Amino acid sequence: MSFVKVTEQPSHYRHLEKMSIHELLVNMNKEDQTVPLAVEKAIPQIEKLVGAVADKMLAGGRLFYMGAGTSGRLGVVDASECPPTFGVPQGLVVGLIAGGDTAIRQAVEFAEDSRSQGWEDLQSFNITDKDVVIGIAASGTTPYVIAALNECRSRGIITGSISCNPDTPLSAAADFPVEVVVGPEFVTGSTRLKSGTAQKLVLNMISTSVMIQLGRVEDNKMVNMQLSNEKLVDRGVKMLMEQLSLTDYAQAQEMLLKSGSVKKAVADFAKK
Repeated sequence: MSFVKVTEQPSHYRHLEKMSIHELLVNMNKEDQTVPLAVEKAIPQIEKLVGAVADKMLAGGRLFYMGAGTSGRLGVVDASECPPTFGVPQGLVVGLIAGGDTAIRQAVEFAEDSRSQGWEDLQSFNITDKDVVIGIAASGTTPYVIAALNECRSRGIITGSISCNPDTPLSAAADFPVEVVVGPEFVTGSTRLKSGTAQKLVLNMISTSVMIQLGRVEDNKMVNMQLSNEKLVDRGVKMLMEQLSLTDYAQAQEMLLKSGSVKKAVADFAKK
């Protein structure tokens, strides 16, 4: 390898099995506190990626996440939370994981080593140059992801990446690489820890910022959220009462459920 794999470097801590529970928790927490600072350093890279994604999605494109193991699962989680949180249609943000849906719950051996499956998975969604693909891999060396991004770039499809090592092969395959170097893990090589936390933070930043650019948030409110349970209906009713200065909870609830979202309920009210 021509780069240093920081994610595989020895932990700063030794003999973890001899630590008390308190010591384990305190030391893990110390390590976790370094993650937001590493993310902060990557904000200029994240900003460029968000801008590229927003431009494509405003023009009708989709966002794809690709990864293996923890990285893939984090992408699937972020994609699956976009419809209920922001009211966008299923399929606008797609999470793909090496090994398919089975790999969300259990490891699929050698799935991440395939250099052809990633592009095949993207083809099943009829991907085009209107879309954006973000590869996620803590190590920055996952063949499933790198090969797919290389194929995308050869076809004019914009690519981004999220990794936790500097100057990785994954970064080289991306138009907009993001590198969050969090250092050695508490348990040596266990990138579900700090690296996973860093990736989750970056994914939160990407999807939330993009959705705001798409007009899916107003002020600081999720005005397009899906009303899929009592908690969200109650939240929506209170938003509506605040925005329209209503005092009757039942009236606001009826308006909300009839319209289907806070944003549409406000628009319907304005037409009256």
